Amino acid sequence: MMVEGLRYVGAGCATISLIGAGIGIGSVFAALIISIARNPYLLKSFMTYAILGFALVEAMGLFGLMMAFIILFG
Repeated sequence: MMVEGLRYVGAGCATISLIGAGIGIGSVFAALIISIARNPYLLKSFMTYAILGFALVEAMGLFGLMMAFIILFG
């Protein structure tokens, strides 16, 4: 009984990484908008870096979600 409750607490703590992923994605695209506003001729270059940053930040959030599922169902 106690172990089951602590399992839910651990899964909840693992999902805190999703907050960081949301903040990181917002930061990446805010920087993209500012960069495009300052120098619109480099849109393609900025977009490449933004997609790379988005993918890396999203991967970290998904790793945290995966750990939560492993804790719950593993």
